[in-house]
Amino acid sequence: MQKQVHKLPSNLILDIKNRLKTLSGQLNGVVKMLEEGRDPTQIDIQFKSIDKGVQKAHFLLLDEVYRKALALGIVNAEAACPGNCGNEDTIAYLKQEFPNIALSELTKKLKEIQGIENRLESYSKKKESKKAR
Repeated sequence: MQKQVHKLPSNLILDIKNRLKTLSGQLNGVVKMLEEGRDPTQIDIQFKSIDKGVQKAHFLLLDEVYRKALALGIVNAEAACPGNCGNEDTIAYLKQEFPNIALSELTKKLKEIQGIENRLESYSKKKESKKAR
């Protein structure tokens, strides 16, 4: 089982790059506002706008890349688990809960499924090694 490299779709890359360029311009604008001694309320509005923009770009990344990587990991783990691999319950649970996993939990669940995939790979190698003897 090879670890897959998850390439971002080109339309997502373009979207995130455009968002980050806009945010860069807004940050430069805030620096200029500070240098000019502008109204703190206006500066605060810009900070809130920047914060929302960063959150949206982050959301797109989490939802598009991490959620897909988790889905692939679940599918791979399920296919590699022969029914007695010791991870059946966890795989079934992740599969069942997948639609409800919050974005804030994605990285944790992704690490969990990657750990299972690694254990299954070791299990498979040990099994093949025993067959070769």
